[in-house]
Amino acid sequence: MITHKNISLFFILVLLLLFLSNFYVAINIWWFVLIIFIWFSFNAIGSSIISSNYHIKVYCNNPSEKEKKIALTFDDGPSEFTLEVLELLKKHNAKATFFCIGKNIEKHPEILQRIIDEGHLVGNHSYSHSKFFDFYNASTIIEELHKTDALLEKFTSKKINFFRPPYGVTTPSIRRALKVTNHKVIGWNIRSLDGGTKNQELILNRIIKRVSPGGIVLLHDTAPHSVLVLEQFLQFLEHSNYEVISIEELLNLKAYEIERG
Repeated sequence: MITHKNISLFFILVLLLLFLSNFYVAINIWWFVLIIFIWFSFNAIGSSIISSNYHIKVYCNNPSEKEKKIALTFDDGPSEFTLEVLELLKKHNAKATFFCIGKNIEKHPEILQRIIDEGHLVGNHSYSHSKFFDFYNASTIIEELHKTDALLEKFTSKKINFFRPPYGVTTPSIRRALKVTNHKVIGWNIRSLDGGTKNQELILNRIIKRVSPGGIVLLHDTAPHSVLVLEQFLQFLEHSNYEVISIEELLNLKAYEIERG
């Protein structure tokens, strides 16, 4: 299995062998540079592909699910557009999981309350969603997760189990932080890219092509074009006889735990 630990051990061994060989045969320094570059590339790719399980175990879908069941997730809210998303979900009798940013919970506590009241799940998506989150050390990540958990738990009255890393990037620091916080990392296998383009046809076609039983869809509840795509996508699922179920049901994992005193 390709993991950060295994890859690191492999390249350290290769570099060590090159170093020892250098005592007997002159090794060009560029071989060392090349090996380090390849090592860095493995780390960069493994960290950026959330389904790789390179640093940590990530739940991206349920490959054993054979029935037409799928889960919807929304990142980066709550926002004013979350209200429109909730209306569509109610209209189509669908449940979803909202991965919320702590600072946005502080701005829209009433919207988060409505998410909970309407039977949807919530998860931790960091407090700041900083562009530099990937470079934070473990203690800073722990602080962000605890801060957002505290905000969410005011509404759930239960410990938050689900976490989705910003941008879907995992790092050794995130791995070390999660050993402390014990969150389960929820990824996806159907990425809409609605955060990078406003082209509704492109977004919708991208999702539809990837739909399969047991899939987890990543959307955002922060823009009008995402809401319009959601409406079309829910219609497609109904016409295709797909059932939208919760992450809990799809993965057989609990979103919350009762706090023990």
